[in-house]
Amino acid sequence: MTTTNFGDLNIAVLLPCYNEGQAIAQVVLDFRRALPGTRIYVYDNNSSDNTAEQAARAGASVVPSRRQGKGNVVRQMFADIDADIYLMADGDGTYDSAVAPKLIQTLLDERVDMVVGTRKDVTVDAGRKGHAFGNAIFNKVYQAIFGNDFTDIFSGYRVFTRRYAKSFPAMSPGFEIETEMSVHASVLRLPVIEVPTEYGVREEGSESKLNTFKDGFKILRMIATLMKETRPFAFFTLISTTLMAGSFIFAAPVLVEYFQTGLVERMPTWVLAMTLMLGSLMVFMAGVVLDSVARGRAEQKRIHYLSIAPSRGEQHIADAPRLRERRGAVLEDGSPKERGNDNRFATSVQVGSKRA
Repeated sequence: MTTTNFGDLNIAVLLPCYNEGQAIAQVVLDFRRALPGTRIYVYDNNSSDNTAEQAARAGASVVPSRRQGKGNVVRQMFADIDADIYLMADGDGTYDSAVAPKLIQTLLDERVDMVVGTRKDVTVDAGRKGHAFGNAIFNKVYQAIFGNDFTDIFSGYRVFTRRYAKSFPAMSPGFEIETEMSVHASVLRLPVIEVPTEYGVREEGSESKLNTFKDGFKILRMIATLMKETRPFAFFTLISTTLMAGSFIFAAPVLVEYFQTGLVERMPTWVLAMTLMLGSLMVFMAGVVLDSVARGRAEQKRIHYLSIAPSRGEQHIADAPRLRERRGAVLEDGSPKERGNDNRFATSVQVGSKRA
């Protein structure tokens, strides 16, 4: 399957890179072979090797991205590039470029805003054991908080519609960006789908830029932040429950002693227990208030999302008229072309104006 099946659909392949000189040329050539005629952009994130030179020789458009971090690169890519369909992959050669047409066709056929290429063999490479374990844990945490939309929130092989790309805020600076992409879709309840894909190993001598513990902590912090921002009631209720439990633990022996002797001997403990109780109630009320604020923000995000014209290539769906045809073509003299409901609408307007 090639882009000839997609007609005049504008597809952009986006490859964020940092020191991928050993693999990037082959990655560009592979995507060129899988999707001939598409635009391929390599965003060079301050590489100290020959990533930019290799990408340019392979025929990609190389764009410098000065602010360090994958999230910062993605933010720049989505802001710079205007396309109907965006395909994002890594420049290390671990993703199968041959499946790219299938991902794009799935986006069109299923009418979704994002297709995620889930990694079937993420645990095969022995060097990724720590990454694979963290991946499994974080996916379970994500599903518990945000729902079961995704089984591989860290996959960097994704296809987006223009509506998704232009409505995605991209606030994460680093490897947390895939998590934020998933949360954005889950919070707005956007249509998404996953497609299993092969996951290869890096070129010999090439090293992963992901630090298991350092980046794992950043991702965990991002999940907590996104939970606070999008599900504040659950977030603050969890904190409130913890404080309430602490209050009961400190208050219990004081109450037992009071009912036995009628005296409160450990006044500081009782004061601490009541302080925790008040703190618990205040945190709970903050969660209630912020939940309303979060709902308002979600509504505004949804309205902004809807304000962006859909561009999944309606003309590429069998027997579907082109968007401009459905809206009514304009003749050379500037008058609307008479066809179907558009003609009847124009006629009713003319009759109404005569009656007036």
